[in-house]
Amino acid sequence: MSQKVCRWGILSTAGIAKKNWHSIINSGNAQIVAVASRSVDKAQQFITECQASVPTGSPVDALGSYEELLSRPDIDAVYIPLPTGLRTDWVVKAAQAGKHVMVEKPCGVTSADVNRMIDACNTAGVQFMDGVMFMHSARMNAMRQVLDDGTSVGTIRRIASQFSFCADDAWVQSNIRASSSLEPAGCLGDLGWYTIRIILWAMKYEMPVEVRGRILNGVKRADSSDVVPMEFQGEMHFADGVSATFFNSFRTNHQQWAHVSGTKGYLALNDFVLPYFGNEVSFDVANHNFVADGCYFTMEKSLRTHQLKEYSNNHKNAQETELFRTFSGLVLSGRRDSFWADVALKTQQVLDAALKSAHNGGAAVNPLA
Repeated sequence: MSQKVCRWGILSTAGIAKKNWHSIINSGNAQIVAVASRSVDKAQQFITECQASVPTGSPVDALGSYEELLSRPDIDAVYIPLPTGLRTDWVVKAAQAGKHVMVEKPCGVTSADVNRMIDACNTAGVQFMDGVMFMHSARMNAMRQVLDDGTSVGTIRRIASQFSFCADDAWVQSNIRASSSLEPAGCLGDLGWYTIRIILWAMKYEMPVEVRGRILNGVKRADSSDVVPMEFQGEMHFADGVSATFFNSFRTNHQQWAHVSGTKGYLALNDFVLPYFGNEVSFDVANHNFVADGCYFTMEKSLRTHQLKEYSNNHKNAQETELFRTFSGLVLSGRRDSFWADVALKTQQVLDAALKSAHNGGAAVNPLA
């Protein structure tokens, strides 16, 4: 490509797009060209608010339809944070228009949706990627080295993760994440995408042979035809005996932790989705030791904190900036990386299996069957 920046269009004025407005600007290899909504006024309001917070330094066009954005020849890639229930058709249309696609999570309502998206992107020769920011943190590579060194954690035996926040009743009654038509997987889709992904990452994307799920709490709004999960627990079992558990909730205070336990120690992090505010990210590695000497029983603590210089958000080296920098780099290079589509599909397959299990009394489901 001749231009030195990837030219972006934002398809929707969802709240998360405001954060990614800043991410695109910070990336250094991307530019925001246009924002589309169902009305020009709404798109312009979004642009005005974002420009007041973080100016782009160049004009951004407000468009009154998604079709208009996709028809623009001066847009290379689109970021699509539409509700999940509406997302598949627009991802396919974007690919057919020759636009590279970054899509929010969960990518689709079902794995069939994600396969349809990926097929459209492959046919058009464009990049597909989901918007999981933590995947682009330097902390991931540092943790991978620790898990693979053979001594810090040893052989992995158990993985556990939780992502939750506590929503009030007004939120439940108004937010799209409690709507069965727009976000039918509820907390499992919105939060479980992350907990499932961190487990798959720890297992180097090996797929479980068995998934079980249970809806611990659900809500059925007057505008919804089905119950939407508000609190969900899941269990994953792998062929070599490794087990994993995940918990997601709109009814429990903010938590976003993951533990990887092995034969020699464990790795723990308490902020894997959105790092705690500051200019460092960290994780802990523990190798505690139990000693019995006569009548003296002692648990000896051995805990090491690994710290990396990386800002939590709204910075040039923050994970969300690296997300857009990586994607834009692929677009500018003219090559595609199928890894991102593969891991998105695997995440969706596990999510589907967990929800299927929950609807069948917690019965075991093979996500690849």
